[in-house]
Amino acid sequence: MYVEIFSLCDAATSDGGKLNVLGAFDTIWAANVPAVHLQCAIALRIRFVSIERGQHRISVNFVDVDGKHVVPSANGVINVNFPDGHRSGSANLVLNLQMLKIEKYGEYSIDLSVDEKNEASLPLFLRER
Repeated sequence: MYVEIFSLCDAATSDGGKLNVLGAFDTIWAANVPAVHLQCAIALRIRFVSIERGQHRISVNFVDVDGKHVVPSANGVINVNFPDGHRSGSANLVLNLQMLKIEKYGEYSIDLSVDEKNEASLPLFLRER
């Protein structure tokens, strides 16, 4: 298994196996807190090899430096299946976040786990404008 894309962005869509990502970022500038970011998305594309076919548990957690959740965990199961004879296949996931409220300036983390194993992390910085 290999995480090909894991990004916080302005918008993302997945259609027909294509993952479309618009405006990747890691910093939100705000004049005051709590800050509300109207809309963003987490875009994810994972590649699996043939022996990894089947179900996999995916978890995305958005936390502050103390491990406190900014939004509830996003948990789900994906079923990985692709044609015989293919060495690998990919799975896309888009998590849309609307009215994202962040209480204080600082660093945050968006953490990806697959089958209860941490696979990737993204930083997000809320900075004073």
